[in-house]
Amino acid sequence: MKSIDPANIVGLREWVDLPQLGIIGLRAKIDTGASTSSLHASDIQPFERDGQPWVRFTAYLGTQVQRRHRCEAPLVSLKTIKSSNGHSQSRYVISTRLTLGRHSWPIELTLACRKTMRYRMLLGCKALVDGRLLVDPARSYVQDKPLLALGDA
Repeated sequence: MKSIDPANIVGLREWVDLPQLGIIGLRAKIDTGASTSSLHASDIQPFERDGQPWVRFTAYLGTQVQRRHRCEAPLVSLKTIKSSNGHSQSRYVISTRLTLGRHSWPIELTLACRKTMRYRMLLGCKALVDGRLLVDPARSYVQDKPLLALGDA
């Protein structure tokens, strides 16, 4: 039996950074039932930069005190997502770097309205697999706040 590195264990909730978007200190809910990760965004505007598709959007950080942060990222695709209640929705998909604890790797994020949700970001199973993480749902904030700074992206 292989031993499990505690650095690869996450709880039900964790602190994350999205340094390429300039987002530091965001609480994320870990959701093994969701395939794709999702970020609360509004004012989503597709545009072209150097002939390539990009998207501009406002990300919302914090739950009690709303902080807004304007972001731009290359557009990966437009994807139809089926929610847990059975509704289908078309969402923009971006790729960006995620930092969790001392780990950092690229993930895909859908941009969605999560204003009624407690957590502004959902970390889905594809990102967990790519990061080689194991979930202990009985715990929260297992990992320290990310160690990488914006300059390390």
